[in-house]
Amino acid sequence: DVVFGRCLVAVVLLLPVAAARGELRPLLPHWKPLLAYTVIEVAIPWLLLPIAEQKLPSSLTGLLVAAVPLVGALLAFARGAMHELARTRLAGLVIGLLGVAALVGFDVHGAQLGSTLAVGVVAIGYAVGPIILARYLGDLPPVGVVAVSLTLVTIVYAPFALTSLPHGWPRSEVTWSVLVLGVVCTAAAFLLFFGLISEVGPVLATVITYVNPAVAVVLGALFLHEHIGASTLVGFALILAGSFLATRPSRFAAGEHPELLATGAVAPDS
Repeated sequence: DVVFGRCLVAVVLLLPVAAARGELRPLLPHWKPLLAYTVIEVAIPWLLLPIAEQKLPSSLTGLLVAAVPLVGALLAFARGAMHELARTRLAGLVIGLLGVAALVGFDVHGAQLGSTLAVGVVAIGYAVGPIILARYLGDLPPVGVVAVSLTLVTIVYAPFALTSLPHGWPRSEVTWSVLVLGVVCTAAAFLLFFGLISEVGPVLATVITYVNPAVAVVLGALFLHEHIGASTLVGFALILAGSFLATRPSRFAAGEHPELLATGAVAPDS
């Protein structure tokens, strides 16, 4: 219901805008990569992640999801698209992952193999989706791509959500939470992520997953009065250092290695 609600809110906001701008028709010749992106980046991860979180410790889940940039780097290496001199950025990805581990801890108690593998599939999907977006959909209108992708997810999830509706209207806190998820964490977040991928490439764009646990810890401290200890501070420092190393401008000029620029192994000098 939450996934359906957040997607529905985003679709209501974005689809009319995309239609008014004429950004839907250009997508028709690219329906195959658009469908693949939707399934791999959104539909499957948003199905598996809530199921896995019911059995996995939250710290382990956060750590596995934070491995997305490393999965993307491994995929780039496998495709021969990551130059050997990008080792500094690879080191930054590893340091950032260590920062997430220090921040959230590493609790494997109660972890189950099936749920762990499910989150592994989510991490792979989150790494492959941006690659599809950059390679096949990068030149298309972003609002149209996001709107159609979320519309497809909404249609798929609708039968399941509509058969499990609550008997009464949810509390105001629940309603506002779904609205914020739809507007900020879905519609706006996907558009910003689309722009980030076009700017730095699909591998480096996923470094944003390192920031998610840090934001969660800050919000927990501010609103839930959760404790921030030494390991938290160390985690923040490692995340900042790793993110800086992973995304720092390369000494290569973009024109010298356009094939690397497309993957995010090399970014334009600033």
